[in-house]
Amino acid sequence: MIKLKNLEKVYTTEEVETTALNNINLEIKEGEFVAIMGPSGCGKSTLLNILGLLDNPSGGEYHFGEHEVARYSERQRAQLRKGSIGFVFQSFNLIDELTVFENVELPLLYMKVPAAERKQRVEEVLERMNIMHRRNHFPQQLSGGQQQRVAISRAIVAKPKVILADEPTGNLDSANGEEVMKLLSQLNEEGTTIVMVTHSPYDANYAHRIINLFDGKVVTENIKEHFHI
Repeated sequence: MIKLKNLEKVYTTEEVETTALNNINLEIKEGEFVAIMGPSGCGKSTLLNILGLLDNPSGGEYHFGEHEVARYSERQRAQLRKGSIGFVFQSFNLIDELTVFENVELPLLYMKVPAAERKQRVEEVLERMNIMHRRNHFPQQLSGGQQQRVAISRAIVAKPKVILADEPTGNLDSANGEEVMKLLSQLNEEGTTIVMVTHSPYDANYAHRIINLFDGKVVTENIKEHFHI
């Protein structure tokens, strides 16, 4: 599903060169739930951005399914990303001027899905996420837990192969955080591959495998349960 070989990311300015990722070798199988942990500044978000085709590595290989994507252009990355990857962010990243329905519909608009099918698919995920009754509300009218359910709805409406979650419970209280983690776990049980960056050992316990980064390197891997395809 995902394979990284000797992956590197270096940021260069006029005065300094900063290595964010250093010789990362990693394989994530289809259907896995992987947590990435480590201190602030260790490269977690940089790695997630590259996995999500939001940025290119400076060196090494990145195989996403059948594609070697390390040297893809922005246009090629966007084309592959829109149907294959869903994102869930700590800050929800909803568009304030759009209703709940319109926010969730966005990925389908990018994919040029016909209007009738868009309506059906959006309503299905809103029902599933128990947020249908808020379909005409705006993000600022929702609680944090409701906003994250909308964000997850948007992430899954295009039926992606992979969900990338960056601190998905970071802005939530413990009850709403646990609800979000159970939703992600349920999606994983249905076959969606999930890669999650987290500071929370509690959240990481939902994963099959925990990868620890330090100074841009994988320092330990903790396989919590054996995963079989």
